[in-house]
Amino acid sequence: MSVEIRAGDVVQVTRAASVQFISRPIIARVIRVRDDLITYHGWRWLDVYQLDAEGDAVERRTIYVQPAGLRVVGTRTESGPGRVPRARRTDAPADTRRMNK
Repeated sequence: MSVEIRAGDVVQVTRAASVQFISRPIIARVIRVRDDLITYHGWRWLDVYQLDAEGDAVERRTIYVQPAGLRVVGTRTESGPGRVPRARRTDAPADTRRMNK
């Protein structure tokens, strides 16, 4: 099965993608797929931003993975620039949220 990973995709990187993520999986937003680097068949170099629990970029990394082991959890068009999709906050009434803009 071929997985098409593109810039802007938000992916979960686990041991299925690379042994370096056995003990600590990450969520990352793909900056670019490094097609300029030669790899083994089925592997790719990716430039990514590692994301925290809030969906904010905390570290830029270059990772070596098998795209078939990645799980796409969002795309740039779904989440908007720089954010992972998450539940909408509802702790304040809708009118209050609009007034604070």
